[in-house]
Amino acid sequence: MAAAFDHFAVAADSLAEGAAWAEAALGLPLAGGGEHALMGTHNRLLSLGAGEYMEVIAVNPAAPPPGRPRWFDLDRFAGAPRITNWILRCDDLDAALALAPPGTGTPVDFRRGDLRWRMAVPDDGILPFGGAFPALIEWQGDRHATEVLPPSGCTLAALEIAHPEAADLSAALAPLLTDARVGIVPGPEKAIRATLDTPAGPRVLA
Repeated sequence: MAAAFDHFAVAADSLAEGAAWAEAALGLPLAGGGEHALMGTHNRLLSLGAGEYMEVIAVNPAAPPPGRPRWFDLDRFAGAPRITNWILRCDDLDAALALAPPGTGTPVDFRRGDLRWRMAVPDDGILPFGGAFPALIEWQGDRHATEVLPPSGCTLAALEIAHPEAADLSAALAPLLTDARVGIVPGPEKAIRATLDTPAGPRVLA
């Protein structure tokens, strides 16, 4: 069961703060995103080429509480904007979940405009390995989020995930992902760093 890199998520206390942080770091404007009514969140996006993008996401203060833990552990997020999660795309979410660690989540159906997707959301909002294991998404229909985003000239050069249990995390990922750009390295705590090739040269987000 092969999966592919889809996007990474930058969490922030507010969408405005997160977007300003990302735009300052990259020297590029983010595109509009939308709201996720089921999760009480909203986002803005940046294309990283066909089938890949970057997401800035935050709790939507105008939305009612979702009645369940929000995805990406956003209910407990605090501090400066930073990459908190990454997401793999698969053709068969149920098959991918059978290969993933316990706690990767239960499939939930989402829709925004003419975009439809299924995503595995953990019951407590926290993905395995303290959020270092990727979320799993299956796009429905024939449209992907990047098809509605303007080109940015950015591409993902490398994604590094540091974790105290790097070997176990690598083993858990092995049945799902082979991507030379993704590296799992030992570290004292979970940390995710993305290197992007931009029109102005390499930029690093963490």
